[in-house]
Amino acid sequence: MDSNNNEIMHDFPPFFKVFRDGSIERYMPLHDPVPAGLNPTTGVQSKDVVVSPETGVKARIFIPKINGGGQKLSLFVHYHGGGFCMGSPFGDIGKKFLSSLVLKANVIVISVDYRLAPEHRLPIAYDDSSAALHWISCHSNGQGPEAWLNEYADLNRVFLGGESAGANIAHYVAVQAGVTVPLGLNIVGLVMVHPFFGGKECDEMYKFLSSTSSGCDDDPKLNPAADPDLVKMPCGKVLVCVAEKDWLRDRGVSYHETLQNLKGEGFAELYETKGEDHCFHMFNPNPNIDKAGDLLQKIVDFVTQC
Repeated sequence: MDSNNNEIMHDFPPFFKVFRDGSIERYMPLHDPVPAGLNPTTGVQSKDVVVSPETGVKARIFIPKINGGGQKLSLFVHYHGGGFCMGSPFGDIGKKFLSSLVLKANVIVISVDYRLAPEHRLPIAYDDSSAALHWISCHSNGQGPEAWLNEYADLNRVFLGGESAGANIAHYVAVQAGVTVPLGLNIVGLVMVHPFFGGKECDEMYKFLSSTSSGCDDDPKLNPAADPDLVKMPCGKVLVCVAEKDWLRDRGVSYHETLQNLKGEGFAELYETKGEDHCFHMFNPNPNIDKAGDLLQKIVDFVTQC
């Protein structure tokens, strides 16, 4: 390779760097795939489904042990974090937490594998994620392409959620669902864990990842307060979770305040974990204990009580 091609043109640690020839090198592997299947200890089953044959977007569904027919469970649509450029529903990082959520809340989880930037520049991840919700809505009459959703998912009780960039995407999908309402689907709650939004300074990495964004607070994806469609967000309640030591904490608090100002007290709830950093719960070997367990229980309570 020509030595000039080795010159780093953009460097966004801990995510990726871009060389002069356009090649991209990530600081960490995209994910270490874990096969879907039955966990004999917990009874949680998982399988991978194709959401869009045209784009190749897939998702992983997690379902608890079902005792008897006719049982319908709430559906939690999950969008993973990773700065829009890393992460996957097929890795081990999210599996433990999502499986625990399935067990404790007795819900079905579907985690969407949206296409990653910068190979697929934003807003592709947002478009993939919205398309996945519309694909899910095709199951409202029990005649959709995925049997588990037809048989077991209660699409009158749908939750959207995610962590970090995934929370940002979940918010966007919720707002868009209010603009172009998917038929036969009712979003009752939104779970925002350590959400990524923009700050006072323009976000250079986000700007690089996007084909349309300034990276500044004039972009509604980065600044929900600037979104004229925010009022159309159809969910009944929102849980905003922040961590005391997270650099995104204040942005999560501001997001909560924006929702409260827009829709009144009680619409959005703020939950803070003291002494912890960004997405600490996803890297806990046992998400059921310590502060990760407390956060999980908060989400479980929110989902079961909405």
